[in-house]
Amino acid sequence: MEQSVSTDPWIWLGAFLTLAIFSFLFKDNPLYRFAEHLFVGVANGYYIAIYWHNTLKPNLVDPLASGNLIYIVPLLLGLMYFTRFIPRIAWLIRIPIGFMIGWGAGVSIPANFQAKILRQISGTVITPESFNQPFLGVWAVIILIGVVCTVLYFFFSREHKGVLKPASKLGIIFIMIGFGASFGYTIMARVSLLIGRFQFLLGTWLGLIK
Repeated sequence: MEQSVSTDPWIWLGAFLTLAIFSFLFKDNPLYRFAEHLFVGVANGYYIAIYWHNTLKPNLVDPLASGNLIYIVPLLLGLMYFTRFIPRIAWLIRIPIGFMIGWGAGVSIPANFQAKILRQISGTVITPESFNQPFLGVWAVIILIGVVCTVLYFFFSREHKGVLKPASKLGIIFIMIGFGASFGYTIMARVSLLIGRFQFLLGTWLGLIK
């Protein structure tokens, strides 16, 4: 079936907003700012609706409506955030912020320790099974050297000289490789988004490609 220019007004609106965003490549202009502000407003409205239906209503409003009065505590903590707009009692905002920081630290520290430290140690340990396949064994040794040298680079209690100097320099190389891989992954993600937009413009909108 031969493709042609879309007649769907929503497709045309999406194409217009996409071109408005692309217009920033020329320079900042009112068209770009309109599309940017529209996106921020729509995104905020969308997330407010998501939070209301998925979080506030089932976890706070519905339990309170059913007579579970213990939920008055989180309600009061939430309302204390708005005391920021009343200078006389603005200090009350410290209570929910302190609660959230304590709760966040209590939840995230064990999870991060498990995911980023124990898993890293587990992946670094070399066992006889690591050499069941020689290729994987070589990579296991490289990973062990990289982790040790990277940790040594951050060992600031002693001057980096002697054996510590080349090891820390090798650690810098591994750190740069890690940063480069992260940067490359970010670029690939952005390029993937760009390709998706071009496919929308040339395919869904103009019908030039399938």
